[in-house]
Amino acid sequence: MDLSGDARTLWDAAVALARAAAPVSPRPLPPLLFFTDPVRTPEPWRTAERLPEGAAVVFRGFGREDAPETAWLLREATEARGVRLLIGDDAALAEEVAADGVHLPARRRQEATRLKAARPDWIVTAAVHQAHDGTSLEGLDALIASPIFPTASASARPLIGLEGLSSTVALGLPVYALGGVSPDTVRNLLGSGACGFAGIEAIQRAFG
Repeated sequence: MDLSGDARTLWDAAVALARAAAPVSPRPLPPLLFFTDPVRTPEPWRTAERLPEGAAVVFRGFGREDAPETAWLLREATEARGVRLLIGDDAALAEEVAADGVHLPARRRQEATRLKAARPDWIVTAAVHQAHDGTSLEGLDALIASPIFPTASASARPLIGLEGLSSTVALGLPVYALGGVSPDTVRNLLGSGACGFAGIEAIQRAFG
């Protein structure tokens, strides 16, 4: 793919992270995750149409009435690009649109075992916002640790930083970095052990 500018910077860094973390990945995982948000990414399929092959979209409908319609638009866009689609906290919708997996909030991480047993082909990820609390990690393919860098998000949790990222990586699962990752900060992730990174507005700006 012919990428340039910020898109090239982000994608190259994501691929470098994935290659370095490959030994701890039980299966090939997307190096870059585009997280959607109803307010900040009102038409996420536009960005999905421009993502590199091998990336992924994590659709978070947050209970919106138009979530099914948006999910179908994303499924169409991602299939055309060779991009995988995960549905946030809605296994039924993931089944409906033939998604490639689900992403769980931290409070529902224990559901990964049941989901994986029912759909071993799915990618199942879960959020982590603090030191590991002892909840089972069984059934999970990867964790998304956040926030790593300062972010302007109104819903941002207390910063866990690169130290928190390293602690999460030490759990032995592939880990994505989320929160404040941008063309200016992404190089700080190199050598962290992260298998890639996730983002919202920075990815939308670069690829949208």
